[in-house]
Amino acid sequence: MVILLAALVAGGLIWLVRHDRTPGKDLREDGAPSGPPPRQFEGRAIPAAQLPHGRIVVSGLTKHYDKVRAVDGLSFTVEPGRVTGFLGPNGAGKTTAMRMILGLVTPTAGTATIGDTGYISLERPVRTVGAVLETGAAHKARTGRDHLRIICQAAGIPLGRADEVLELTGLTAAGSRRFGEYSLGMRQRLGIAAALVGDPQVLILDEPANGLDPDGIRWLRDLLRAMAVKGRTVLVSSHLLAEMALLADDLIIIAAGRLVASDTVLAVASSMTGPARTLVRTPDAENLAAAIGPDATITPAADGDVYVTGADATAIGDAAQRAGIAIHQLITERPDLEDAYLRLTRTRAAIR
Repeated sequence: MVILLAALVAGGLIWLVRHDRTPGKDLREDGAPSGPPPRQFEGRAIPAAQLPHGRIVVSGLTKHYDKVRAVDGLSFTVEPGRVTGFLGPNGAGKTTAMRMILGLVTPTAGTATIGDTGYISLERPVRTVGAVLETGAAHKARTGRDHLRIICQAAGIPLGRADEVLELTGLTAAGSRRFGEYSLGMRQRLGIAAALVGDPQVLILDEPANGLDPDGIRWLRDLLRAMAVKGRTVLVSSHLLAEMALLADDLIIIAAGRLVASDTVLAVASSMTGPARTLVRTPDAENLAAAIGPDATITPAADGDVYVTGADATAIGDAAQRAGIAIHQLITERPDLEDAYLRLTRTRAAIR
């Protein structure tokens, strides 16, 4: 009998697995099914191992609730091997878009694919996509370890994987505690552990840093960066702009359900605030321009200092040394992501 299991995975409602199971029989401790092997689904399902890549492609994605346009013609691509930040004000449509990518919400129009196929067509989605959409999705009386073992059992994964992801998320000591006793940060870590059970190629995380302390945020950043370095696809939403500036390679910013920016972090920040510049304190500003070369632009600053664009601090220092020009201070001022974000989202909200 084919069971289409919709499960609450401590991070959100996701379709876990289509799996042949024999009634009354369970998985062995090593995770192997005691019933017949999984059935092929009329040629529509695509095993995770056969995915050509983990690229997420959203095209014209739209969702209307009566007269409310939650998502309106949204198109973007999330590339493997990179962390992509998904930003937008409250009510911008981020969570709705993520739910459509995961097949939890039916689009009014448009498509969303992972590895060239829709999420619901994946044979073993838990082995391909890990998701965290909300906290507090486990039974309060169930231990963290048992919650993860149930996910393993449903997905045909060895039960020992539960202990592996508990260790990976720093929850080994808390694995035997009931979920109702967990702090918000611990619940968030358990949701991430559930997302990692299938060692997925793609991670889709909605506000995963909520409830984490500074040490936890640093741990999460290192984890997601390591996943990207291994070639995984990471899409993560957050309201922590300073953290996104440190974590993400690329940004997708939406407002009022529509795309307002999609580029690298630096490009998005620079688009509204201008390129990075270096504040230089020197007694010989007049000769500094000639020393640096024609590619740099020098403009006056307060107290006789100058701003230099088109050359970084290292190039400025090297050029000044060669020319015998004293440099008393170099301060690099990078584009302000927060300012760019606010300008972009307020403009779109005003248009709507």
